[in-house]
Amino acid sequence: MTVHPAIDHTPKKRERLDPIGFTRLLCEIESTTYHEGPVGDFLADSLSARGWEVEKTPVEQPAENVGGGPRWNVYAGSAGQAPDLVFSTHMDTVPPYIPFTEDADFMYGRGVSDAKGIIAAQVAAAEELRADGFRVALLFVSGEERDSAGADAANLNPKGNRFLINGEPTDNRLALASKGALRASFKATGKMCHSAYPELGESAVHKLIEVMARLLVLPLPVLEGIGPSTLNIGQIHGGHAPNVVADKAEAQVLVRTVTDSAQVRAQLVDAAGDLAHVEFTLDSPFIRMRAIDGLPTMVAKFATDIPHLSNWGEPLLLGPGSIHVAHTPFEKLAKKELLEAVELYVKVAKQLLA
Repeated sequence: MTVHPAIDHTPKKRERLDPIGFTRLLCEIESTTYHEGPVGDFLADSLSARGWEVEKTPVEQPAENVGGGPRWNVYAGSAGQAPDLVFSTHMDTVPPYIPFTEDADFMYGRGVSDAKGIIAAQVAAAEELRADGFRVALLFVSGEERDSAGADAANLNPKGNRFLINGEPTDNRLALASKGALRASFKATGKMCHSAYPELGESAVHKLIEVMARLLVLPLPVLEGIGPSTLNIGQIHGGHAPNVVADKAEAQVLVRTVTDSAQVRAQLVDAAGDLAHVEFTLDSPFIRMRAIDGLPTMVAKFATDIPHLSNWGEPLLLGPGSIHVAHTPFEKLAKKELLEAVELYVKVAKQLLA
């Protein structure tokens, strides 16, 4: 096990965790989705050294990434004790990796807000609560940024807790709702030929472009108090060369849903018609959550692992950082906000468990 300076490994007496230093160590480990193994190992070793009983559960790699190496979920609890409340967030980040930097007020780099700073705040809060006699635990999962594979695996082995505080960047505000996520793959096929004689072929790219144009004008559902569903065409690729009529083309589309997905599914299939085949690869539902007196609230326009952790108690969504800088080259987190999040997690947990 590697010994890290920001972590006290003394077996009998453990000083309070430094959330800023712990965030730094986490962010110095690259862990884009499918490559979470090293950060999972680091967390398991670190938490074990701090007196937690740790379980590492394998999370399967998708078929297209079988060479990506092992990856895990990491659960940390107290020996022989079922928790009343579990803090949870994800270890993976979106690409590309951005090295960690900091100044007096902010931390910068991939994962500082989404969600390695949150991991650090949750560990610090859980240790304070544990010291005060509360039955709490930690669950850190792989794959949230892609398909929630880690959360799906964890949902098969719940620990009987009453509450789950899931961490995502909410500016330290409690989320009253979180949009769902419906991911669809559109695949068109055609007939290849020389582009000088297009009448001899059939362009899959042209078919796909027509379908995408239809998607952009769909009247998607709107929910009062929450807002509209939104659609993003995130990826398009196909064909072989500018002078070749394309025989295949594919697009990846993500809809942020505010109702049951059945209506949107039907709309997407109808838009594709006979021009493209539609395959739904992720369907994470819209959810509502409770308010707590005295805490500011927000509506999360993004999806989370919460629907995939339905066996882990009543969910709440709360964390430091802004979603507006997550997934961008300018990801950052204020150190003051991170420290405030530790206090907020402790406060919310004590209110829930009172």
